[in-house]
Amino acid sequence: MTGQPVAPLRLSGRWPAPSAVLEVLKPVTWFPPVWAFACGVVASGAALSEAWPIALLGLLLAGPVVCGMSQAVNDWFDRHVDAINEPQRPIPSGRLPGRWGLHVALLWTFLSLLLGAALGPWGFAATVLGVALAWAYSAPPFRLKANGWWGNLACGLAYETLPWITGTTVLAHAAPDARSIAVALCFGLAAHGIMTLNDFKSIAGDERFGIRSLPVQLGPERAARLATWVMAVPQVVVIGLLGLWGFWLTAGVVCLLLLGQGAAMRHMLRDPRRLAPWYNGTGVLMFVTGMMACAVALRP
Repeated sequence: MTGQPVAPLRLSGRWPAPSAVLEVLKPVTWFPPVWAFACGVVASGAALSEAWPIALLGLLLAGPVVCGMSQAVNDWFDRHVDAINEPQRPIPSGRLPGRWGLHVALLWTFLSLLLGAALGPWGFAATVLGVALAWAYSAPPFRLKANGWWGNLACGLAYETLPWITGTTVLAHAAPDARSIAVALCFGLAAHGIMTLNDFKSIAGDERFGIRSLPVQLGPERAARLATWVMAVPQVVVIGLLGLWGFWLTAGVVCLLLLGQGAAMRHMLRDPRRLAPWYNGTGVLMFVTGMMACAVALRP
């Protein structure tokens, strides 16, 4: 879809403003992978008094660097869609002129791999996988985001599962416990629903340029109902696993948090197109709280 006409760029000097570069890296999106990496660190059982430099480097890599890179890649390959959905963004508005959007994406890709190498073989391998998913999500020929089923799955696993497993592996200097992998995978699958709700703000541009997000494929109401089930079912599995492993208190905490999410979901379903952003600011808070509760329980 990159061949589609792009809104004319208003060039304003050769170098973009640092604020425009920061905006294209979208700091507001850094929280999910940073939190997931922190959950992995907690679940590893490592003593932070000794391992804090590695933990801090991993948090920096997960959020500002790898996630920031993925946002820059996405904004460059979505510049024609953003010209309709959000024309005020740095690239379609001309505040990041010419090919600067692509240059930032490439520079942050190199920085991601450089910092990933400092985390050792496991950390570097995870970084390579994260970078590959970021480019495959946005860029041709894969452009996973062109279909909401695949794109949201890639996002959920990259934002939640991969950082969690990486944090545990890097801090423990060993492959993570199977229980930690199972819980991280469940929360990554549940994040598929969160990604679906995030697509509601882009319906107009997605329809015009053939991006088959789930709100476009199913319509807002059906997509919202599906998202609630996708968010809830993996958390029910987590509650069952916690009970099976004897973590009854944590299972109860996650259950209460899921009930709170259920109340927020019911409110959101009254008008999903308008209330999806509201849910992402309320229900998701309970979702990530449940993640950390699980990490604490799994700590050796």
